[in-house]
Amino acid sequence: MVPQWHLGPVTIPVHGLFVALGVFAAMLVFVAEARRRGAVNEQSVVAVAGALVGGAIGMRLSGWARHLDFSANPSLAQAWEFGSRSILGGLLGAYLGVLIAKRLGGYRGKTGDLFAPAVALGMAVGRIGCHLTEAPGRPTTLPWGVHAPATTPECPGCLAGQAMHPSFLYEIAFQLAAFAVLLYLRNRITRPGELFVIYIAAYAVFRFLVEFTRANETVWLDLTRPQWFLLPSLLIIGVRLWYGYRRGYYRASARNEEAPV
Repeated sequence: MVPQWHLGPVTIPVHGLFVALGVFAAMLVFVAEARRRGAVNEQSVVAVAGALVGGAIGMRLSGWARHLDFSANPSLAQAWEFGSRSILGGLLGAYLGVLIAKRLGGYRGKTGDLFAPAVALGMAVGRIGCHLTEAPGRPTTLPWGVHAPATTPECPGCLAGQAMHPSFLYEIAFQLAAFAVLLYLRNRITRPGELFVIYIAAYAVFRFLVEFTRANETVWLDLTRPQWFLLPSLLIIGVRLWYGYRRGYYRASARNEEAPV
């Protein structure tokens, strides 16, 4: 059963509410950053539309290719209706949506730096819904372990009353820290697109590590599906960061080091 809040006759799905609030927060940050950079134009609006559409499709269809045996996977229609709503699927869909929207609109400028802090804050807000409605993580004896209601879906530890890692709180803390760091770096790293690269690299590493505390099913070699998805991504991102470092993309000039945040 999907956790819900009731406001008089109105029923509000908790997870959906915080996802919507996260999207709204991300939109506010994106618009504010676009205005600060003087980048509020038709192209940026097209990019946002592409991100929203692509992200929605990616989240909806993220549960489609769950198994190597494709006969065990749901149909596209079933995945659309009962998809796992994966954040990784949403991010990948949003990225592809921006690329397609920019290609269709004939826009070649970089928009990733506008999205990086927006996505970080939006993810932090959206993960509150995950923390309130989903299985927190794997059992732990650490003093900050949390207990979730026995009615939490797909959570054997909840039924047993075990203390579990608050994995979503770990991610909220990471995303808020990333948001602050990105705001600090935005005037110091001026190479277009590199702020987004840094955020994606940091999140990929964090997500791979935090998966060891999450309640996701392990499929092979004690790694989860997101970890297997991230392994080749980490390799590609590592090469990209090395390339940017060798090209001097991350060396702030003396003028930029003194720039206000």
